[in-house]
Amino acid sequence: MTTATTTPGQATTASPDRPRRRLDWRLRFAALSLIWGFSFLLIKVGTQGYAPFQVTLGRLAFGTAVLAVAMAVRRERLPRGARTWGHLTVAAFLLNALPFSLFAYAELTIPSTLAGICNATSPLWGMALSLVALSEDRPTRVRVAGLGLGFLGVLTVLGAWQGFHGQDATGTALALLASLSYPIGWIHVRRTLAGTSHSHLSMTGAQLLLATVQLAVVTPLFTTPPSGLPVVPLLAIAALGALGTGLAMLLQYGLVAEVGPTTAQMVTYLVPVIATAAGVALLGESLTWSTPVGAVIVLTGAALTQVRPKPRAQPGPQT
Repeated sequence: MTTATTTPGQATTASPDRPRRRLDWRLRFAALSLIWGFSFLLIKVGTQGYAPFQVTLGRLAFGTAVLAVAMAVRRERLPRGARTWGHLTVAAFLLNALPFSLFAYAELTIPSTLAGICNATSPLWGMALSLVALSEDRPTRVRVAGLGLGFLGVLTVLGAWQGFHGQDATGTALALLASLSYPIGWIHVRRTLAGTSHSHLSMTGAQLLLATVQLAVVTPLFTTPPSGLPVVPLLAIAALGALGTGLAMLLQYGLVAEVGPTTAQMVTYLVPVIATAAGVALLGESLTWSTPVGAVIVLTGAALTQVRPKPRAQPGPQT
């Protein structure tokens, strides 16, 4: 559920003058895992009372409100410059508006457990895309093996040997497309917004604001206003936006700043576990053996695609 703009040119390590609070970051890591893991359950509950575009619009609006408050408290301003806003518009579509909407539509026909597992394929798509889009990100045998293993896990989750029996093909395809949208968005950000002087909070606030505007334009065109306001789905949408989008982004950037992006991104591997447990325990979704087994294979493959080769030691001066 990574949804925010991070630019490589900005600092991602903790200040050496500030002591690390190991217990604090672990607690925040656990909280972020739980929030993103339960997001798929909240999407499912939200779509039981509102159209998918309405769920996404509400999610973005509540998330934007949280970041707006954070920006006001920290006295941050929105970024300036037409070029920056143009690239952020694309990032908002690829990292927020599109995947959020696709997951909402997917969960009309597939369980939240499957949506959470599909989300975990994002690193696999990222690895595949980096082979052709990022020339400096060279493949290794381990990473290519992880790519193959990960997609084998996807086939296991879907029960390929049974002809994908029991899974809605359209819903599953939408969830996989949503997970594909994230690395495409990250490649765009990496190529166009690297080295910006604006803060993470400022960039993310602008990104969510733009995504909210995009959904505000699209939603009335494809949906009709609900005849009533179901309370439980509305509360789910509010929690999805305020916690799963707004607060989650603040937690994510705090973790990146304190423990670095490598440790922070490990939350990706806990999200499908929590999503599966929440869907089974709270929504009564069924679970066959192939789902957890395939999920483990997917996560193993995704972890292998993130392994970077060790830098070669430079030869010392000859004497």
